[in-house]
Amino acid sequence: MTLVKKLSSLNWDIHPPYIYPPYKSTVRRGPQKPLIPLPYTLSELTGPVYGDDDIGPLDNDLTRNAVKNGEPIGERIIVTGRVLDDNNRPVPNALVEVWQANACGRYIHKGDQHDAPLDPNFRGSGRVLTDKNGEYRFTTIKPGAYPWGNHHNAWRPAHIHFSIFGTNFISRLVTQMYFPGDPLLALDPIYNSIPDEAGRNRLISIYDHDITEPVWALGYRFDIVLCGSHMTPFETREA
Repeated sequence: MTLVKKLSSLNWDIHPPYIYPPYKSTVRRGPQKPLIPLPYTLSELTGPVYGDDDIGPLDNDLTRNAVKNGEPIGERIIVTGRVLDDNNRPVPNALVEVWQANACGRYIHKGDQHDAPLDPNFRGSGRVLTDKNGEYRFTTIKPGAYPWGNHHNAWRPAHIHFSIFGTNFISRLVTQMYFPGDPLLALDPIYNSIPDEAGRNRLISIYDHDITEPVWALGYRFDIVLCGSHMTPFETREA
């Protein structure tokens, strides 16, 4: 079953609404009128298709895929998990993409004018295909918090953006992963726009000592469930 089909029967009560006033930009960009669904064409449903040849050997190692003069600055971490369906079955060959700020809380993007240094050895993006067990794995740097101007003294908690593709571009789900014990979570309107407390908790990764590698990197587990009662909250919503 494709991600598009899975989306058709979801309970959106656990997902963030289009318009959530504490998250100010949603008031402007959220749709004010009912959405008009457009039928998918055959080309949208059948391609493009991803395969192993499209993934480079360093694509899932954000500490090495942009190195120019040395190691990136910051705390090295490993993030791994499984992509699962509603029956806890693995979803193989799903394209998982991530993007994030660097250790100082800055993105490599012209729109990010945060007064924090860029890291020439860290571009903050990567991708990988899930294996036959639905597992993915990234090596990266723990991102820093950053100010974002939503309200007075607003800071976003440390987070990593996740995008999960099926067999084509329209079967895409987008979410964010947070870190346990972050005091900024209680103050963040994006995180708190999720009406379901259990859903919010599913966005927080779990420290896993078995993933942690001695004298090298801390390990975090973040499973992604595509549908069902334990579904991961996503930013993507159907019309």
